Amino acid sequence: MGNQLEIMIGDLLRTRRFKLVTAESCTGGLIGDRITNVPGSSDYYLGGVVAYAYEAKVALLGVSWDTLQKYGAVSREIVLEMARGARKALSADIAVSVSGIAGPGGGLPEKPVGTTWLGLSTQDGEWARVHCFNGDREHNKSKAADAALKFVLDYLINMETLKGDFRGK
Repeated sequence: MGNQLEIMIGDLLRTRRFKLVTAESCTGGLIGDRITNVPGSSDYYLGGVVAYAYEAKVALLGVSWDTLQKYGAVSREIVLEMARGARKALSADIAVSVSGIAGPGGGLPEKPVGTTWLGLSTQDGEWARVHCFNGDREHNKSKAADAALKFVLDYLINMETLKGDFRGK
């Protein structure tokens, strides 16, 4: 797909005069890197937070220690708190977040390696998606960045028909 996804997102953000931010954990800044590979992305991309450790998620994104302890960093609850925190911190229209287990270690029976949660926070609502990628660490990170960008694009394409009913399929 090259950077077609990033170009399409940029065109839609620019047209709608929306500002995007990212909150990344397992991707380590890869989503922001891909967005900023497009010339002129400063028109719509404010920046992002790479919050890898629990401490960074709490200090930089306002994630709750209680939520981290109850659900773990790789959870629906955490990616929604990450996206909400990034959107609020940078006064953006849209925030996308990602937290996952890139591998090769760290997996659990209920959260195997490759489990990745994405969050999206907008003025219309908040949604989450879960994926389980089955490659090596770099593959899983790349697939997570692809999925996050696709999540943003899906929202931008479908937002007129949402009316609070976008399920983040």
